[in-house]
Amino acid sequence: MMGPVRAVRTLLNFRPQRLNAGVKCVPQAFVAGTVIRTCPSLGCEPCARLSDGPGLRAFLRPPSKGEAAREGLGGQEEDVPPYLIGEPEPGGNRSVYFETYGCQMNVNDTEIAWSILQKNGYKKATSCTEADVILLVTCSIREKAEQTIWKRLKQLAALKSNRAKSQVPLKIGILGCMAERLKEEILEKEKLVDVLAGPDSYRDLPRLLTVAETGQKAVNVLLSLDETYADVMPVHVNSKTKTAFISIMRGCNNMCSYCIVPFTRGRERSRPISSILQEVRILSDQGVKEVTLLGQNVNSYCDTSEIQFQTKEPTHLSRGFSTIYRNKHGGLRFACLLDQVSRIDPEMRIRFTSPHPKDFPDEVLQLIQERGNICKQIHLPAQSGSTAILEAMRRGYTKEAYLELVERIREIIPGVSLSSDFIAGFCGETEDDHLQTIALLRQVRYNVGYLFAYSMRKKTHAYHRLADSVPAVVKQRRLEELIAVFREEATKLNTELIGTDQIVLVEGASKRSNVELCGRNDGNIKVIFPNLVIPCDWSSDMLVSIKPGDYISVQITSANSQSLKGIPICLTTLSKSAKVTELKTVSNGQ
Repeated sequence: MMGPVRAVRTLLNFRPQRLNAGVKCVPQAFVAGTVIRTCPSLGCEPCARLSDGPGLRAFLRPPSKGEAAREGLGGQEEDVPPYLIGEPEPGGNRSVYFETYGCQMNVNDTEIAWSILQKNGYKKATSCTEADVILLVTCSIREKAEQTIWKRLKQLAALKSNRAKSQVPLKIGILGCMAERLKEEILEKEKLVDVLAGPDSYRDLPRLLTVAETGQKAVNVLLSLDETYADVMPVHVNSKTKTAFISIMRGCNNMCSYCIVPFTRGRERSRPISSILQEVRILSDQGVKEVTLLGQNVNSYCDTSEIQFQTKEPTHLSRGFSTIYRNKHGGLRFACLLDQVSRIDPEMRIRFTSPHPKDFPDEVLQLIQERGNICKQIHLPAQSGSTAILEAMRRGYTKEAYLELVERIREIIPGVSLSSDFIAGFCGETEDDHLQTIALLRQVRYNVGYLFAYSMRKKTHAYHRLADSVPAVVKQRRLEELIAVFREEATKLNTELIGTDQIVLVEGASKRSNVELCGRNDGNIKVIFPNLVIPCDWSSDMLVSIKPGDYISVQITSANSQSLKGIPICLTTLSKSAKVTELKTVSNGQ
């Protein structure tokens, strides 16, 4: 059966030829997908003129490589007519302002979108009041995140209606997961929205904005099987920061019953390792001191872009874990990527999020322990402490398997900092299930936690197969109890750090005090300290000011569940601090 791309190509190949001059033309219908019957004379004057001009083929884009491969076209490139060759429609020096909501992936998406628009003639606005285009990069993971966007759109409606007639009309766009999930509702409910672009449509933003300038609604929310933006170098929205996010894969195959991500971001596809390493090198040259590797299931990374990666080696899962999809074979895996990224700059910290517990084979854990610049901090989403609820969530593990993994992690990486996600009040959760989650929080003891009440998401397995049976008031009460237990245990853990020296990467001024600075230690815990001049080395008397991007040693003096406080001692580096720690260990052993 002829595929859609080949069918269109067949239709577009028709171009009348001059025959039987002077015979009257008999026009026929030209409808894509039907059999074409051409003019029987093929010699009338209109057909003669048509034969000298471009066919309809000239005005349609050639098939992408993916489409060509699926249609058996061999991926051959089409000849592009000269009048279609050229740069995309420029932004006309219009200014664009981004507002980013949700996860770190949305921060990276903002940087990708800005990179694309900047190359197409747009300039950056410093506030929404001076912008010609306002783009909201949105999240749909929870109902509260979407409510925030609805409220923001009402505020922007006033800004749009009060726009001076002498100015370019203000255009408002919704990007990301919410655009993908609620496209019809947004267009019907919020008439002020001009552009909708899903997570895989950022390359199309210049065209969408050009369409919006004509007064039409511009929409592209198609999901892709291969889009990774590997060739787009993100432009940091905040160029002053010394940290950066790098997207290494997109989408998710896990299909947890509560999660909307596979429906808003599509299936997993991994970015070629060569482009990731290139971006890390560029960031290192720019003075970035910490990168976080991003993905919806970041540690299931699997690069099959090169033939040498296409082996029959199966994926190694954590012990006692399973998936609902077939085991992957071949590809360059996460441990190999982490190894190569960490070798680029020994003074650059490496983090990653958000992982799934199933993808922590021993080789990943051992690499984290061995490499000095890979942070000894692991995000290990549990979601629940009840095996029955974990099964309903389709998480692929039991409580016992999860606890065995925690024990294995702490055995291989002593002193590791753990963080986690928990959902209160999932479908069918009983009071006993809730108490088991509290027990897990006390048993594991997390340094950082992200806890939320369950909110049903359309399209998910839970929406179609399970009942949202826990009343809202019960969800809220259980959530508050989980938060209280988490804070209690986190306070105990952080208090144990009082008196220790922590290596902190300085981020900048503290939000609560003009005379204090803040940063994060290896375990990703916020550390606050006074802005003092300090020695430039452990043994030096020369004093220097502290600035963002510095590694400093901080002696911890107090702690709570959220942060640490301390006194800065001196500047340091990751390699120097490792040597000092080694000397102290040897000294204590003697």
